[in-house]
Amino acid sequence: MTVTGVCSKRESATRRIHAREGFSRLAVVGLLLSASGIGCSNVKNLRPTMPAGTPVQAIFVSPDGKPGWSGTLVQPNADKTDGPLPSLQAARDAIRARRAKSELTGEVAVVVAPGTYYLEEPLTFEPKDSNVFYSSLSNLAEKRAIISGGRRITGWKTAEVNGKKVWAAELADVKSGEWYPRQLFVDNERRPRTRLPKKGYFELAGLPQADDKTPWGEGQTEAAFKPGDIRQWRNLGDVEVVALHFWVESRLPLAEVNEAENLVKFTRKSTFRLTDAHNPKQFARYYVENVFEALDTPGQWYVDRPTGMLYYMPRPGETPENTHIIAPRLPQLLRVVGDRKNDRPVKSIVFSGLEFSHADWSLPADKAGSVQAAFEVPGALYFQDADSCTVCAGRVNHVSGYAVEFASGCVNNVVEGCELTDLGAGGVKVWSGSSHTIVHNCEIGPGGIIFHSAIGVLIGPSGDNTVTHNEIHDFNYTGVSVGWSWGYQSSPAVRNIVEYNHIHDIGKGMLSDMGGIYTLGVSPNTRLRYNLIHDIEAHTYGGWGIYNDEGSTHILIENNIVYRTKHAGYHQHYGKENCIRNNIFAFGKEAQLQRTREEEHTSFIFERNIVLFDSPNLLGSNWGNNKYVMDYNLYWRTGGRPFDFAGASFEDWKKRGHDTHSIIADPQFVDPANGDFSFKPGHPAHRIGFLPIDTSKIGRVK
Repeated sequence: MTVTGVCSKRESATRRIHAREGFSRLAVVGLLLSASGIGCSNVKNLRPTMPAGTPVQAIFVSPDGKPGWSGTLVQPNADKTDGPLPSLQAARDAIRARRAKSELTGEVAVVVAPGTYYLEEPLTFEPKDSNVFYSSLSNLAEKRAIISGGRRITGWKTAEVNGKKVWAAELADVKSGEWYPRQLFVDNERRPRTRLPKKGYFELAGLPQADDKTPWGEGQTEAAFKPGDIRQWRNLGDVEVVALHFWVESRLPLAEVNEAENLVKFTRKSTFRLTDAHNPKQFARYYVENVFEALDTPGQWYVDRPTGMLYYMPRPGETPENTHIIAPRLPQLLRVVGDRKNDRPVKSIVFSGLEFSHADWSLPADKAGSVQAAFEVPGALYFQDADSCTVCAGRVNHVSGYAVEFASGCVNNVVEGCELTDLGAGGVKVWSGSSHTIVHNCEIGPGGIIFHSAIGVLIGPSGDNTVTHNEIHDFNYTGVSVGWSWGYQSSPAVRNIVEYNHIHDIGKGMLSDMGGIYTLGVSPNTRLRYNLIHDIEAHTYGGWGIYNDEGSTHILIENNIVYRTKHAGYHQHYGKENCIRNNIFAFGKEAQLQRTREEEHTSFIFERNIVLFDSPNLLGSNWGNNKYVMDYNLYWRTGGRPFDFAGASFEDWKKRGHDTHSIIADPQFVDPANGDFSFKPGHPAHRIGFLPIDTSKIGRVK
């Protein structure tokens, strides 16, 4: 690809939706969805799998259903001898049995009545379960069909803990070692485990196993703490230090505490060196979770594993009679797993209008966390070797990991029109060996609640994916991440499209080295377009709007609006021949544009952009070797205050061959301080060929 190749064409605003296999004539489901307000626009594009005229056959599921009933009736009949089935598992098994007898030869719709369906094990689907549409009968919030991996906790009694009145419930399977819940949901809200300090963070005092020469990538199993911050608490092995360092969290269960010497030992090694970013003398911040002695705040809870007692301190107005409390049991709720090795993928299963809730978490005994993006944390809805499956118009909430995961061997799958909220980790993960995934028109966030380094949409070593018209918000690390290779080796993360997304309130000052949109590696024909990105806040360094990290190459970045970032609106660590055109970058706190590594090839082409700022610095890091192309841009520091170009005057900058046709002028935005980047009449942006960006088309659509 030539230097100008990635910038040579103006792409169409909207990418064509992939042609996909699947359902064609779901008349019964269509009527039900139309009546309930559920819509899955991509379903109508699916190609037929049955001959024309094949009827759709409906099976009904209800909390009032019974095993052994036919499932052909919406409600029980008058003499209670037939009616709906009691669960999705029962419907799946009935379909298997009837298909084996050739009683079901066409497309099947499973219609699920409102209510809560508690799972004893994950809901699993195999290749023989293909070509079925599972849909809620109602899309009303108060009449959801909820698939729960939790258990309702009842039998509360009053007890006293730490001098406070609490509720107590005995859980026999916790005492026997069969269960250990790590989350609790009260009246559909997540409630926190006990935490110290109550607000903010402690800071480690030292690292006995490390010095200034210890590599940043080397973890530790010991640390020094400040007097009184860590103690010899009850059930010490259930207490966790959650250390925040670099761009990850390390969850470190305690092994030993020496209060006399202020030393703590962990049961596992931290992910990286326990320092705050790359400064070996600035030790990591941390908080301590799950301390029995800290149970003194309404809304908090604690499980005493040896006794099997669950303690909850109620909030004002809560009573055991009027409060609905759920503790999750399962780490995953749905598993759709085919067998591509033997050419037997699962095909064309649709989950529409369903709510999946209450999935718990645990870590392997040797793991404190992942090296980036919490990528090893599983999805509550898990797909492997699956083709043309869809999750639409539903919810995934109150889970501990990613909401939806497409592991290896997944092609042409869709997550559309969903609410993925209250997430312990991230929203959607697309991993190696999968491709052609659509994530469209979803609300994704808040997330990163347990695994703080998780991402709204994580596309790893995977290509031909589309992320469009989503609102992604309130994550502690990155909004959208694309690519999973470091340097210039070939990568499968090609032709990915990220466009028309509203990405905001990312980072929240917790971790470092992150961005609204983050890319890794060689990514030809990847497009980042028409995204609205704002309020990106890192802890120490790296709160960038659009961040091209190691080896990012041949990426088109156009028609984005990026503002209010801790660092630059745009940053390239190192990469090759990326094209950044027709964007607005505004109000970076420390710089507006940043270029870290100087290389002998052209880093990027930066043309027809508007850069508005009120801080002193336009350019950050390294701009000495001139291996970049910049022209036809508009720059303006509020109030017309002076600024320079990496230490050079504008005239000297142009003598170096940069921004020959660029201008310094007030862009005449309507109200940029409040996010309105539309133009006043007579604006000067037309002089650089800038085309206005219509923000009304960005974000979720009806």
